[in-house]
Amino acid sequence: MTATSIEKVNGHDHGYDPRALAEAEAIRTRAAADAEAARIEAEGRAEAEKIKAAEEAEKQRLENEKQTLANERAALRFQRERAEQLAKIAEADRNREETERARAEARRQDEERQRAEQQQAAEVDAAEAKWRRMALGFYIVCAIVALPVQVAAFYNPNAPWLIAAPLMLEGGAWVVLKGAAAAVASHRPHWHYRLIAWLLAFIAAGINLWHGIQAFDPATAIGTAFASIAGPGVWDLHEHGRIRKRDGKLTRRERKAAEKAAREEARRKAAEEDRRAAEKEAAERAAAEAAEKLAQARAKEFPKVWQHALRLAAALGETTVTEAVWKRAHRDVEGADPSESAEIIRLRNAAEARVEAARQKRPVNRSSQQVASQVPGAKKPRVYNPPARRGRRTKGDVKYTPGARRQASITAKQTVSEKKD
Repeated sequence: MTATSIEKVNGHDHGYDPRALAEAEAIRTRAAADAEAARIEAEGRAEAEKIKAAEEAEKQRLENEKQTLANERAALRFQRERAEQLAKIAEADRNREETERARAEARRQDEERQRAEQQQAAEVDAAEAKWRRMALGFYIVCAIVALPVQVAAFYNPNAPWLIAAPLMLEGGAWVVLKGAAAAVASHRPHWHYRLIAWLLAFIAAGINLWHGIQAFDPATAIGTAFASIAGPGVWDLHEHGRIRKRDGKLTRRERKAAEKAAREEARRKAAEEDRRAAEKEAAERAAAEAAEKLAQARAKEFPKVWQHALRLAAALGETTVTEAVWKRAHRDVEGADPSESAEIIRLRNAAEARVEAARQKRPVNRSSQQVASQVPGAKKPRVYNPPARRGRRTKGDVKYTPGARRQASITAKQTVSEKKD
């Protein structure tokens, strides 16, 4: 409402001004529109806040569900790990129990073996002691049986001292056999002691046989002669067994078993040698075939190098093309080791160029690039003809492709960084 209309209203001028009314109506309409816009904005803001709150609630719900799932997975993982640990502990306990049982069983078997060995050793010692006592008793009984005939043979009222001769013969044999036992115990030669004991025993047996036949009967003569030999003989058998045991000599059965085992071992070694010889022959044959195939492949794939290698091997006195000869021939012909050549290097460079172009997202065909001669880092020199206008290049004469501009920027940055370094 303008000032004129207001004054007219205040001055009780009841005439209506259409312009004022239109302005008032416009004001009311604008106020209503503003109020409606404010309402709509408020409703939109409230709706947005409501949507945002709903989204936040949904997001919180999803987070809660995610956290719940994570907690459940963590709980399941913990339970699984706990179950695995318990299983490992149970397995370790079972292994420990089995190990302890195995150790106990091994200890029990070892103790039983030791007891069996001790029992066997005790039995052997008891048998040895019993055998020694019986041999000694038998020797004494034989001496008692043989002595009367010998005493009768040497009895002479005019020379009573000759009665000591039988005691000398029987006692001498016993003394010499004890000497043989001492020699066995001290690891000295004992054969001569035993020979003298047998000589004395046969002398006593001869005296008993001669005098028994003359003074008594043949049975007495033969019996006393046998007693003179049997006593020292049984004792010598005892000593002979002790000597064999000391020296570790084998019995006939043990010798046969050892010989059989030796024959089996010899057959096994012969079979093993035959197998190794067959494997060696097969390996040599396979190596020869592989070398022949390699030579054929080299001759087919590298004929020039192969011909030069053959000449080089003949010049060096080699019967075949060795690896050293082949490497030298390849370097002579190709100028590089066998794994390199000019063609391989060109292929590698082309592949590297393709990879580099793919990384920089530029075309591989270099003919599509417009690289000026002033751009550093170009691999091939280009001839640049400046514009004929005034004999020098001006701004806008050269048009660069996007790839050329990127390459120029990269080269410039590298140059600046190198100067700073």
